[in-house]
Amino acid sequence: MGQGLFDLSGKTAVVAGGTSGIGRTLALGLADAGADVVVVGRREDLVNDAASAIEGRGRRTLRMTADVTDRTSLERVRDACAQAFNQVDILIAAAGVSSRVATLDMDNAEWRRVIDTNLTGTLHACQVFGADMVARGSGRIVNVASLSSFVGFHQVAAYTASKSGVAGLTRALAVEWAPHGVNVNAIAPGVFVTDLNRQMLGSPRGQEILMRTPMRRFGKIEELVGAAIFLASDAASFVTGQLLVVDGGFMASGVNQ
Repeated sequence: MGQGLFDLSGKTAVVAGGTSGIGRTLALGLADAGADVVVVGRREDLVNDAASAIEGRGRRTLRMTADVTDRTSLERVRDACAQAFNQVDILIAAAGVSSRVATLDMDNAEWRRVIDTNLTGTLHACQVFGADMVARGSGRIVNVASLSSFVGFHQVAAYTASKSGVAGLTRALAVEWAPHGVNVNAIAPGVFVTDLNRQMLGSPRGQEILMRTPMRRFGKIEELVGAAIFLASDAASFVTGQLLVVDGGFMASGVNQ
């Protein structure tokens, strides 16, 4: 395979939830692969910071805030992208929140907060940016799923339900939009070290996850970039409806000791 298959030069990508964590890393990875990248999130300072990093790589971007739970804010980004770049070729839907709480203690507001962002927010992004892709007959959508799209984890029922929903939504849209030239896939990250979970990963629960991971280490978020570039590129032209798990072998693993 030639390098050209993975070259994103001349493409425009939008990364929803691209201002921090996994989303920011994926946005910079797409920029390194040649794409112009627009990151959106709720906080203006983080949008500006990510946009500056993209420009530092010699790519074009826009500075706009948006909230995936607010479809109108995404439509504003779509319209601005149409003016500045003509079209959006790639969507990465990476906005997500989590909440650890015993299910019997979880109230409706907390359930809705997680579902609205992770599942309904992914739907909003796919609808808003996917409409033009379907009309045009080409596009790449990469959602961010989770290990909890497949298995249950302790006291994260809303998150698990939302990410299982993202898996189902990814398959449904892939089937519906394949005749229109739009590929819809998802990345399912394993356990990656971030500022949010660093403390937990040092706890006994973190050590249990480590024991169940055949590579015997946690991931570095840069290790997700290759999967995103692949799914966004011409190399994945016949790949749709798939969840690409990047987890050091966790999902393949049974008894490890």
